[in-house]
Amino acid sequence: MNIFVTGGAGYIGSATAEGLIKAGHSVTVYDSLVTGHRAAVPTGANFINASLEDSRALTEALTSNKFDAIMHFAAFIEAGESMRDPGKFFRNNFSNSLQLIETAVQAGIKKLVFSSTAAVYQSSEQPLTEESTIGPTNVYGHTKLMTEQAIEWYRQIHGLHFVALRYFNACGALPGRGEAHQPESHLIPRVLQIALGQAESATIFGTDYPTPDGTCIRDYIHIADLVSAHILALGALDSRDRMIYNIGSGNGFSVREVIETARQVTGHAIPVIESPRRAGDSARLVASPQKIISELGWTPEHTNMREILSSAWEWHTTHPNGYEE
Repeated sequence: MNIFVTGGAGYIGSATAEGLIKAGHSVTVYDSLVTGHRAAVPTGANFINASLEDSRALTEALTSNKFDAIMHFAAFIEAGESMRDPGKFFRNNFSNSLQLIETAVQAGIKKLVFSSTAAVYQSSEQPLTEESTIGPTNVYGHTKLMTEQAIEWYRQIHGLHFVALRYFNACGALPGRGEAHQPESHLIPRVLQIALGQAESATIFGTDYPTPDGTCIRDYIHIADLVSAHILALGALDSRDRMIYNIGSGNGFSVREVIETARQVTGHAIPVIESPRRAGDSARLVASPQKIISELGWTPEHTNMREILSSAWEWHTTHPNGYEE
């Protein structure tokens, strides 16, 4: 197939674009490079440096070639930032997504794989299923939910086939490909930067949550497993017009557990600073991925935190400056 990948210069988008190429698909990456990296775009992909906000560039890109499907990764992802600057997230994550969907339908593209998030759910002591209570605690999650709802209307009205993949915490690295956000705020790369001497300490936001050690618990899903889920979901759009799946490992790790495992993997002391809770953080978000396992035969293969951290540590030690060599 010929696939149009928005945000394909980012962490998950570039890894998936590479996976698509290896699977024999043709790929065009469309990315503004506001947060992505040109060096992350995989060899063999056509690259268009433009924003989804640029309606002329987007229309030209989607109509200059015949695309079979879109994979939509382009979004701002920092939940904390979304609570400080909601307009930035509503504009980029929702308005730009709406423009992409509308332009795609006009261009006759009928398949969409959407990068969504577990942040659409309310926090729960139980593993989250696709039927769990919806209730974003931050603007980031709300913009993803709004986009899911918009896509559903385009399915009903225009026959758009879609799958929304609700990620839990993406992490880990593939050979030559890892997490490189600027600035970095995700827990795993942040603690590894400390081990590399690039930062002084990690901050634990909230130590009084109703969890065994008082810190937030999250489900961490390895980037390799995310890529395989996307490729399986893309194939399933031939026979299904609506799919919503949780993409997680089914395991929960607290902030303190991640930091302690990082100490073991790196052999470095990782100092921490304990701070009050951040607005918008849920106490516990852990997936039940049984639906995609049973319906598509997907299996998360990298669920051990030590393995996840080891792959990320290898990336960071060989790419200490990320993609900015």
